Amino acid sequence: MNEEYRTAWEKCLNIIKDNVPGSSFKTWFEPIIPVKLNEKVLTIQVPSAFFYEYLEEQFIDILRKTLRMVLGTGAKLEYNVVIGTKNGEEPYTVSYPTNNNLKIQNKALTVPLRVDDKTAIKNPFIIPGIQKLQIDPQLKADNTFENFVEGDCNRLGRSAGYAVAQNPGGTAFNPLMIYGNSGLGKTHLAQAIGIEVKEQFPDKVVLYVNANKFQTQFTEATRNNNRNDFLHFYQMIDVLILDDVHEFAGKEKTQETFFHIFNHLHQMGKQLILTSDKPPIELKGMEQRLLSRFKWGLTADLQTPDFDTRMKILRRKVYKDGISLSDEVLEYIASHVSNNVRELEGALVSLLAQSMLNNREITLELAAKLINKLVKNSKRELSIEYISKVVCDYFSMTVDALQAKTRKREIVQARQIAMYFSKSLTKYSLASIGAQIGSKDHATVLHACKTVNNLKDTDKNFRQFVEDIEKKLKM
Repeated sequence: MNEEYRTAWEKCLNIIKDNVPGSSFKTWFEPIIPVKLNEKVLTIQVPSAFFYEYLEEQFIDILRKTLRMVLGTGAKLEYNVVIGTKNGEEPYTVSYPTNNNLKIQNKALTVPLRVDDKTAIKNPFIIPGIQKLQIDPQLKADNTFENFVEGDCNRLGRSAGYAVAQNPGGTAFNPLMIYGNSGLGKTHLAQAIGIEVKEQFPDKVVLYVNANKFQTQFTEATRNNNRNDFLHFYQMIDVLILDDVHEFAGKEKTQETFFHIFNHLHQMGKQLILTSDKPPIELKGMEQRLLSRFKWGLTADLQTPDFDTRMKILRRKVYKDGISLSDEVLEYIASHVSNNVRELEGALVSLLAQSMLNNREITLELAAKLINKLVKNSKRELSIEYISKVVCDYFSMTVDALQAKTRKREIVQARQIAMYFSKSLTKYSLASIGAQIGSKDHATVLHACKTVNNLKDTDKNFRQFVEDIEKKLKM
């Protein structure tokens, strides 16, 4: 009879083991110790009050059903919740917050099994805060540094992010604030830091959360009178990544709570990574004390990728997907979709989908047809880099040749045509065009444009050159 409670609990465990993940079984059921069985009331001992609460929040249904299967209708479960130990002795009772369903016994806290499952969750991610290694960092596996294409537009942010990942909380970049327009890779870079930290420091607790989700969790915690639990959960994070912090604008209570979380983490040497669509100085509706803290570390901006970076992104994408596309097609996409990385990759995916669905080869004509539909403004401004590339390809020379200090006729002519189209098809100033093509001044660019116009009227072959290049640029 003395062993009956152990046998009953072993039968329960055999059933539970087949119905919960192996990691959950090991964490939440193996530590449980059966204590006694009195008629149909099974008493089990759990290590802490938090342990008891989590069992009831996550496993109430399986516990109830299993108990009835083993002990029959009317079976009940009681918990002995260990409060602490003293000098190696048996568990003893200390002051503990109770409700009407709890009763104190001489050795532990005994709690009848609840029949409802509406107790507020302390961890806003419904993951045990005490069990640090079980907190899901909420990171997307593909958002690594390896998959983040570096260029002049993002080099500072990427370098700072990598430094932070190698020594979280130990650099001057705390907080690290990354800002830029939508689609430039802020979330990717922020998550790449988190992924690298988890690889380098597996024991560190990393968490990514969007500001909107943070706000929703905070509202729910306030409604359930669990604001302190919410605060304590976030204060235990080693690397906190908060995305789109500008969404806190006008939300005073949320800002106040995050202010306390920020202070605690920073003082404890934990790492904070923030993203925003604007630099701190331009954020509206934010408390000044919070904005001042955003400036404590490093603020790095992500800019619109230039032509070369866009080409790198496209090449990385097609290589990763095992697809073969001509440089001509990639260059066309890169020149016509220049706002952000998200649109760039979206255009490529749409082109590949069209090709597969219609069983058609991806040609320049197909790319032009689709891109013109996707891009709202088909007369989107071209880049000087792309114009130079098209001109040089037409004359079978390298782009570097345009920068050379030479008076060779073919190079001078190509340089003049590149300047001509840069002036007519872009909004760049003469000085800017000259600086980017051969390091010339504005007078040289103006002279080049006049020369091209004159030759078009007097030289039939030259006019054909210009018309051919213009068709390629306006496709």
